[in-house]
Amino acid sequence: MTADPDSPEVLESCPSDVEAAVIVAALGACGVDAHATGGYTAGFRAEAPGTVNVVVRRRDLDRAKEVLADIRKTQADVDWSQVDVGDPLDH
Repeated sequence: MTADPDSPEVLESCPSDVEAAVIVAALGACGVDAHATGGYTAGFRAEAPGTVNVVVRRRDLDRAKEVLADIRKTQADVDWSQVDVGDPLDH
């Protein structure tokens, strides 16, 4: 039996929906359709751990892994001590 190329595959499990959303957006910018699942349970505030899964199509899994590796490498190369984030906003 041949695996369905459109079946969902978990690319990454994240501790928050924010982190998952960043990954989904970065994948989308590179042409990989991705979705985050589990955000409601991960955001549940009962001190119970939850995860948000970033899901892609099986056919896109290898490309998604490459994109995610590039994102992580790029982030690792940033020297945040040299980044000017500006002044805090007055509220």
